[in-house]
Amino acid sequence: MSAIGFDNEKYIRLQSQKIRDRIELFGGKLYLEFGGKLFDDYHAARVLPGFMPDSKVKMLLKLKDQAEIVIAINADAIEKNKRRGDTGITYDLDVLRLIDAFREIGLYVGSVVLTQYRSQHLAEVFEKKLKTLGMKVYRHYPIPDYPYNIPLIVSDEGYGKNDYIETRRSLVVVTAPGPGSGKMATCLSQLYHEHKRGIKAGYAKFETFPIWNLPLKHPINLAYEAATADLNDLNIIDPYHYEAYGVTTINYNRDIEIFPVLEAIFKKIFDYCPYRSPTDMGVNMAGYAIVDDEVCREAAKQEIVRRFYSSRCAQRQGIAEPFEVYKLEMLMKSIGITQDIRKTVRAVLEVAERTGGPAVAIELPDGRIVTGKTSPLLGASSAALLNALKALGGIDDSIELISPAVIEPIQKLKVEHMGNSNPRLHTDEVLIALSICAVTDRNAARAIAQLSKLKGSEAHSTVILSKVDESVFHKLGVNLTCEPKYETKKLYHK
Repeated sequence: MSAIGFDNEKYIRLQSQKIRDRIELFGGKLYLEFGGKLFDDYHAARVLPGFMPDSKVKMLLKLKDQAEIVIAINADAIEKNKRRGDTGITYDLDVLRLIDAFREIGLYVGSVVLTQYRSQHLAEVFEKKLKTLGMKVYRHYPIPDYPYNIPLIVSDEGYGKNDYIETRRSLVVVTAPGPGSGKMATCLSQLYHEHKRGIKAGYAKFETFPIWNLPLKHPINLAYEAATADLNDLNIIDPYHYEAYGVTTINYNRDIEIFPVLEAIFKKIFDYCPYRSPTDMGVNMAGYAIVDDEVCREAAKQEIVRRFYSSRCAQRQGIAEPFEVYKLEMLMKSIGITQDIRKTVRAVLEVAERTGGPAVAIELPDGRIVTGKTSPLLGASSAALLNALKALGGIDDSIELISPAVIEPIQKLKVEHMGNSNPRLHTDEVLIALSICAVTDRNAARAIAQLSKLKGSEAHSTVILSKVDESVFHKLGVNLTCEPKYETKKLYHK
């Protein structure tokens, strides 16, 4: 079992209390800008072993009687059919997914706000759809020279033109399907409108990373830089916090750059600024829940290497710029690590060199490494997956979990009837075949029973895998990396 470096229960307890305290500080109403992923924060789970991907949701559930959700979506993102990088679905569809997900766990979704609204056609179509579904929808408009023209922004011609979002509860969580959705602007616009109506309300920001009370070059904070390499963002020391308190804290470069503007907006709305630094605005308590710093350091180093491979593959696919890879290389050098800390890399390269074909290696949670090679019947990922299940189930390596008599008809179906050129079984097809065999074969049944034990395993492939195989590994909780090359020289890859 993997070592634990983070106390999840302590985190939920501390974090929910911190937010309650901040609500009270502002007289009973708080707009909380909620950054990062709410339901599936796998990055945090990887760099903080013990952190559960749904921790932030569980924390909100502690406050569910006080909380309501406002989802912000940029109207331009709707018009451009912008997609999430992890799920591949468009931002507008993700809004619907988020509403369903919040409702399913008992959190109240009050409304959706369309930011940067300029009568975009697809945004209007989406607005109509939301209203048909019974959702309240509001519009926020572009403001010329935002965010620097403070007199215009904080006026009836700026925030004043935006719809006032009617809220019912003391904690208003403003979230979004992705970055650039206008969460902060939504919060500040609401402060302006609330102040005009004589209602006391405040603003705070909640993001897990960077962790403000860890050193600048701590691997956990560097892992966050690695995760945002495509944005070219940096963690830097908060100079405003140091000047105010003489204490060194870490913050996000863009938050520090925008702080003088936010300070001016606050002063324009309230005649004073409730915060002396960007760090003051945050409510993140993750740093106080780290119980084993060394475990988290090692996990973060592994994440940086995973991000390095991810960027190299993205560059090979033409969806990443060279500077992303260079930045990740520099991050690795800064803490003295190479790809070799990922044990599966060396193991799989040796197999590929020996066999002359693609190979996959899987490091199991107990440290054992199994490999799989390409064969006429199975792809390398499928072979590695079956070998991993054998190892976990104590099944002799010589035993065939799936008979060729079962595999061959599937291959015939794929090639002759489904139009596939590759007859070898992908991981999803192998798992279906294995499930069928498990009805009559006790070894296959034992292998299937091991699937949950794969969670937390590490895998490395000598070629970029298909989306299907990549998805299966992700669903099984296996952290996958690939060498930045394809098995074939084709230009189109599924």
